[in-house]
Amino acid sequence: MVSSSTTSLLVLGAGALVGSALTLALISWRTSKTSNRRQLAIPSLVKNPTYEPFVDTSKNANGVIETTYDTLSSLPKLSNNLPVEDFLRDEIVNEQFTRNVQFFGDAGQLKVHRAFVVVVGLGGVGSHAAAMLLRSGVGKLRLIDFDQVSLSSLNRHAVATRADVGMSKAVCLQNHFQRIFPECQVEARVQMYDASAQDELLSGSPDYVLDCIDNIDTKVALLAACVKKGLKVLSATGAGARLDPTRIRIADLKESSNDPLSRSVRHRLRREHDIHGGIPVVFSLEKPKMKLLPFKSPNEDDARPEDYQVVPGFRVRIIPVMGTIPAIFGQIMATYVVTQLAGMPVQTEPVVNLDVEHYGLLHQRLIEREELQFGSADAVEVDKEEVAYVVRELWRGRSARDQDSTNVGRGMWRSINNLTLTRWDQTRPPSIDNLVLLTFDEAEAHEATTLEDLAFDEWEYYSMVESVLARAVRDLS
Repeated sequence: MVSSSTTSLLVLGAGALVGSALTLALISWRTSKTSNRRQLAIPSLVKNPTYEPFVDTSKNANGVIETTYDTLSSLPKLSNNLPVEDFLRDEIVNEQFTRNVQFFGDAGQLKVHRAFVVVVGLGGVGSHAAAMLLRSGVGKLRLIDFDQVSLSSLNRHAVATRADVGMSKAVCLQNHFQRIFPECQVEARVQMYDASAQDELLSGSPDYVLDCIDNIDTKVALLAACVKKGLKVLSATGAGARLDPTRIRIADLKESSNDPLSRSVRHRLRREHDIHGGIPVVFSLEKPKMKLLPFKSPNEDDARPEDYQVVPGFRVRIIPVMGTIPAIFGQIMATYVVTQLAGMPVQTEPVVNLDVEHYGLLHQRLIEREELQFGSADAVEVDKEEVAYVVRELWRGRSARDQDSTNVGRGMWRSINNLTLTRWDQTRPPSIDNLVLLTFDEAEAHEATTLEDLAFDEWEYYSMVESVLARAVRDLS
């Protein structure tokens, strides 16, 4: 007689077999259905679904198993020749970017697909930026770098493996990218950026240029060329010798005062090209933890670094790099660019952040203003934490009438001391979505007028404030 427990196990086993059979049948049906419409990948990639370099194991004459790796450069080029306008109608591409579409909508994601971005410098920062631009669906990339993948760069490169050592960084990325998003047009340029090649390398009206160069001369030349050509550019400063990811920021070049590379670039741009700002940069507020290591010749003797430069002006001394930090720099750059392209730009915080005492002071000023205007502060329901959100997230520590200010450092601190919160719409309570940050004089003038007059006299300012406060409603919903 079969026990009840044995019967239960037999039933469960039979159920698992039926489930497995149904799953296999479903996979086979979907595979045949997909192959009738469009090949997902060439056969050589299908046999290697993990998309790693092919491994061939065989025994040598002594019976020892040897492993050889096929390099990515030997793979055939992938190209589906799918028009950008058809990306969202294609089942494979649409599914690949479905999470992006949920953020940006079809129209926003199509803008990303239509975009053309140039990435100059493909090391730790640039490779990660380029990789995430690709994974976000940018339809055309031009990758520029003269250097090769080295073993020591594998601690920070986005995709390179040991099989890629010695390969051009640009070609390495191009080969890997073909396996991730083959519909993207990836152009690999194995050359160094310099002023003589700027017209060629920046041709084609790119939507964005990413400066991921760590050489000052080349960086200055690229940034100056982008400004003069009217191209949008985002620059990365020093990521080496730093450990703290919480101190990485995006701000105007003027505000990156803590970073030595930014300081040098800013000085050169001002002196040589009369460029005083207007370039967003990714930088760290953290002071470098390490210095350049002493340079040793091949025989371990002290030597002059400039005697060993392959390219004049390029650093040969090594700076210690924690691989995660340049990766975060690159991820931030890609996020900034993709959200800009999709029409959903990130509102960055000011570099100079207020502390708890400042938020408490602004909260107290709001209470005093309510008592002075309305005879009571009973309508104030926002607390210090909510005041911090309004000041930091909505108004970036600046007056609503001064959102384009270039005040940084001490200048910004002085302006903060002259700010107060007041109601935008005087007929509504001072809630998170009805508070505007202004100077004392601006607040008094605002309280003496009406929104109807503002909309008539200063439509651009009125609509900007309405847009910011509408974002508060979305954030709170």
